[in-house]
Amino acid sequence: QVQLVESGGGLVQPGGSLRLSCTASGTIFTSNAMAWYRQAPGKERELVAAITSSSWRNYADSVKGRFTISRDNAKKTVYLQMDSLKPEDTAVYYCVHYRTSIISARDVDYWGQGTQVTVSS
Repeated sequence: QVQLVESGGGLVQPGGSLRLSCTASGTIFTSNAMAWYRQAPGKERELVAAITSSSWRNYADSVKGRFTISRDNAKKTVYLQMDSLKPEDTAVYYCVHYRTSIISARDVDYWGQGTQVTVSS
């Protein structure tokens, strides 16, 4: 059973930064792609950023140039550095584990509990 523990959410002013962390257990991790999704009130859950086992990265158009996903395989941790935050980034952010090394929605097998990010003045 894979467990994903997220941290780093909170309240930040527009233009500010936050870094989310997600530490995994019960998984090899080095063989697995990882991602961050988010869900805002009244909206569907969307993929924000993903990283393969070989560290190829993919970003939603809305966050390109502002967010950076990275991973530390030794710590079994994936990060999401969020800069130049906007009010529309407000959402619950979820860490996601894939059963394979590539990014494919059908291969998502575990979700974290979610961490709230609120961007407001």
